[in-house]
Amino acid sequence: MRKIGIIGAGHVGSHGGYALISQGLAEEIVYIDIDEKKAAAQALDLQDSSTYLGRTVHVKAGSYEDIKDAGILIVAAGPLPDMAAGQTDRQQTLGATVEILKDIVPKIKASGFNGIIINISNPADVVTHYLQEKLGWDYHRILSTSTTLDSARVRRAISEETGYSQKSIQAYALGEHGESQFVPWSAVTVAGKPLLELIKEQPERFGKLDLDAIAARAKQAGWIILGGKGSTEFGIGASIANVVQAIFGNEDRILPVSTLLQGEYGQQNVFASVPCRLNQNGVAEVIQLQLTADEQEKFNASCQSMNANYQRALSL
Repeated sequence: MRKIGIIGAGHVGSHGGYALISQGLAEEIVYIDIDEKKAAAQALDLQDSSTYLGRTVHVKAGSYEDIKDAGILIVAAGPLPDMAAGQTDRQQTLGATVEILKDIVPKIKASGFNGIIINISNPADVVTHYLQEKLGWDYHRILSTSTTLDSARVRRAISEETGYSQKSIQAYALGEHGESQFVPWSAVTVAGKPLLELIKEQPERFGKLDLDAIAARAKQAGWIILGGKGSTEFGIGASIANVVQAIFGNEDRILPVSTLLQGEYGQQNVFASVPCRLNQNGVAEVIQLQLTADEQEKFNASCQSMNANYQRALSL
């Protein structure tokens, strides 16, 4: 049985659960939340939805004891940035999230859970590193969706400028799920052809593409959504489902997720989002792109920022 535990029954956790149910990726989902009434309500609502979806899924609110035999645990606990209060960086929620993690970590340890952990709590990369360290988890078996969603936003932005379907575009946002992320344009392809080659071959059609503006628009998308309706939901839900599908399906699929780098990309002991091969064991392989000198510099800067925030998390 494909069983998933979700810690956090808020907007992100509930929409993640709906994406999993609608795509038939689990037979059982257990919600855990400090607000037990809300967890029970979300579970009941999601259970009702499965009646009209492809597969009936058992959804319930439970306790940490209920996740012992789960294959995947999704951590979706923590506050969203309060833009009205001037929070325009995911790192500004770090202190509040760490306080929640201090309660969660010992309960995960005591539960007997031994599966794969997918963190989506922000700041995603730093929080995943914190969880890995405090839990003593095998780093191959803990990851964050991180720039999986940002990469989809990059592909959409490129599609809007070029007219090609975003499904025919391969592009990544690398580094942090946050302000220091960047797009390695040397690795962007359209129908398998490098975008930079298309720009040279068809300058009249693609020569005016403002790559920096496209990357900025993709990076700002989350803030536009958050400012407009108070939370991001559908995009992250679909991203979670894609990562879960790759793991439960043992697909060896390449997705940009945050993993612990141990020498890859010239980085050591930092969680950063890079293309990874995912299967039933979690992160089976880190795919190393050939970055340009400028791209490597941006990646180094992103990792340096995340490492500094990780050290801050440990001191809280």
